[in-house]
Amino acid sequence: MSGPEGVFDRLLPVGDAKTCCAALYESKAVEWLLDGQLHPGGEKLTLRLGELAGLRRGSRVLDVASGRGRTAQLLAYRFEVDVVGVELGSQSVAAAQASAAAAGLGSRLCFVEGDAEALPFEDQGFDLALCECSLCLFPGKRRAAAEMARVLRPDGVVAIADVTADAAALPAELQGAMARVACVADALPLEGYERLLREAGFEVVARERRDEALARMVQRAAARLRVVRMLPRAAGMTAEVTAALELMTHAEGAIERGELGYVLLVARRRGSAERSRRSNG
Repeated sequence: MSGPEGVFDRLLPVGDAKTCCAALYESKAVEWLLDGQLHPGGEKLTLRLGELAGLRRGSRVLDVASGRGRTAQLLAYRFEVDVVGVELGSQSVAAAQASAAAAGLGSRLCFVEGDAEALPFEDQGFDLALCECSLCLFPGKRRAAAEMARVLRPDGVVAIADVTADAAALPAELQGAMARVACVADALPLEGYERLLREAGFEVVARERRDEALARMVQRAAARLRVVRMLPRAAGMTAEVTAALELMTHAEGAIERGELGYVLLVARRRGSAERSRRSNG
C-alpha cells in the first residue's frame, strides 16, 4: 500500500464536485490514510447492510459508486449474488475489473463507467441498489435516488450506508471544501435521507445508527496524520497536515455531540407488499 506522501496533493476540489471526489478516492494515498477502509465499519457493516436488505442467492445487485469493487466482490462472494458496479472514475473501473478477474469472480461481477445521476441501465433490471458512503457526495441527490428507483424491479430494495449531519449545528470548519470531500459538508440528517427516499417512491423498512463506526474511522485517520507530521519528507506539508488534523478534531467533537453520525438504511419500493398480496390472493 502507498505511503503517506502526496496525501494532500489533490485534496481540494478543482472542477465539479463529482469528478473531484471520484479522482480523490482513486488515490492510493487516501486509501493509506483511511487504512484501506473507504467507508466506516469496513466489511463488517457492508455485510450487515446486505443482511438488512435481505440479499438472497442469485439476486441482481447494482453497486452505485462502486469504487475499486471491494464491496461488489464481498457481496458476490458472501451472498452469491451477481453485481454490476457503476463508477465515475475510469481508473477505479479498470482496477475493479482486474481485481474481480484475479479473484475468479469475473462471471458474477461487471463494472461500468457511469454517473449515479444518470445510470446507464434500462428500467427495472435489478433486485437491489446499494450505495455505500457516496450519496452524501452527490450534488444531485434527488436525481440519484430517482435513478435507483427507476432501475429497480417493482419489488426492489435500496440499501444505503452514509454519513449523517446536522448542517445547522456543524462548526464552520466542517462546512468547507476539505469537509466536502471528507463526506461531511454535503451530508444530510437521517430524516433528510428518509425524506429523499420517500420522494423517490420508497418506504423505509430498516435503519441502524452506527455512529461509533464513523468515530473509529476518524480516530484512525487522525492517528495516521500524526505519523505523517513526524516524517522528514512531510516538512513541506506542515500547514496541510495541521489543517487536516484540525478537521479531524472538529469531526470527533461533532460526533460526540450527535451532530455527525453514520446510518444504515434499507427501503423498499412503495406498494411492493400490496402488489405481492394481490398477486398471491
